Amino acid sequence: MAQFFKEKPNKSKQLSAKLTLDVTQLDHLGAGMAQLQGKVVFIAGALPGERATVQLIEQKKSYAKAKLINIASPALSRVKPHCQHYSQCGGCDLQHMDIQAQRDYKQSALVDLMAKSSSDAIDTQMLAEAIIGDGWHYRRRARLATVLDKRSQRLQLGFRAGNSNQIIEINQCPVLAAPLSDLITPLAANLNQLKAKASIGHVELTQADNGHFVALRVTKKLPNSDIRWLSGFAEKHQLNLLLQDDAGQLTQLYPSLASIEQAVTLPYYHLAAESVRCSFTPGNFVQVNGTINQAMVDQAIEWLDPQAGERILDLFCGVGNFSLPLAKKAAQVIGVEGVPEMVEQAKQNALDNHLDNVTFYHADLSADLSEQAWLGKIDKLLLDPARAGAYESLQWLQKMQPKKVVYVSCNPASLARDSSVLLANGYRIAKVGLVDMFPQTHHTEAMVLFELCK
Repeated sequence: MAQFFKEKPNKSKQLSAKLTLDVTQLDHLGAGMAQLQGKVVFIAGALPGERATVQLIEQKKSYAKAKLINIASPALSRVKPHCQHYSQCGGCDLQHMDIQAQRDYKQSALVDLMAKSSSDAIDTQMLAEAIIGDGWHYRRRARLATVLDKRSQRLQLGFRAGNSNQIIEINQCPVLAAPLSDLITPLAANLNQLKAKASIGHVELTQADNGHFVALRVTKKLPNSDIRWLSGFAEKHQLNLLLQDDAGQLTQLYPSLASIEQAVTLPYYHLAAESVRCSFTPGNFVQVNGTINQAMVDQAIEWLDPQAGERILDLFCGVGNFSLPLAKKAAQVIGVEGVPEMVEQAKQNALDNHLDNVTFYHADLSADLSEQAWLGKIDKLLLDPARAGAYESLQWLQKMQPKKVVYVSCNPASLARDSSVLLANGYRIAKVGLVDMFPQTHHTEAMVLFELCK
């Protein structure tokens, strides 16, 4: 008796085939989305309204991924990428999209996500005006990776490719502050003159209010000839040049210190509206977009409306970016941070700003906080967590009982999850605002004001 077998689909043929698809929307990572036989296809680089020729590169049960081959009908929002490295570098992923369209996409995605988390629509009264700034040359800080080419023995500076550990060598970056972008090529040439160039790890560039800083991570002690060469380069370009070893210890090469006891010069920025100065150490977190950060701090203060005598808690406080301006408003402020070095810097910043009504503590904010001396009833709460969010910290809401909560988020997904905790504890969403900290990328920051229902 003859047996008939159904021929298995040839996956290699499926993946090599070229298809024409209609792109309908963007996903949360900025990739175009299309439909193919009931399955979602994600297409990096495609925009809504476009008919795209693509090639499947990955097939899963519920979705597929495709490589963009050609655009048959470009969307009105499509623009020519400004950066020559855009097709390879993994730093930006929306340069092909008009800046206003980028912001509309981020705003819409944020509102939809918050509405889903609250089961209520976000009406126009809740929606704050988006905080926006320049689309180019906005980054005051960047970390460049290094790689030593084995054939040429040439040290290359660059950023990682998208979804890869490969380093893409760059000679300029249009989202970096212009003086930092202009420094990349001469700095790379200078580092290649070093005898111990293989000992150079990453390179951190910073534009601060007290000058331009270059911090070189070094894996071994550099010879004196290299020290002299680097110092000469720093003098020529008027840079603050620091070396940082594997233990995080800083050595200042230029300007040279007058004595061993003299402290290393650290970069700082001002929050002008609040007359606050924040110093920070290379490697530690600060907001990279100074203009947006100032507007964000202003809005957080406006929403919290700190009053004399109130007790305000700032979790994930960093070096005091929000804590110090809040303390300027005569409130009693408590800042808590998980990185010990940043806590010490925050304490020093409080001293430098002559503030005695702010106290800083170190704590693992994802751990049990029940024995923490600072945990107790407060009037208001500010949260500025990393991408993982603040879910664990919010489990202590009943003990804190703040009347208002301002949540600053760099990850809408964790924001939506954490919003559910606040809503379940009797809070309502009063304000939602987009913070466009990273133009030319899909990364979305947001600020949400929660108020305790009466």
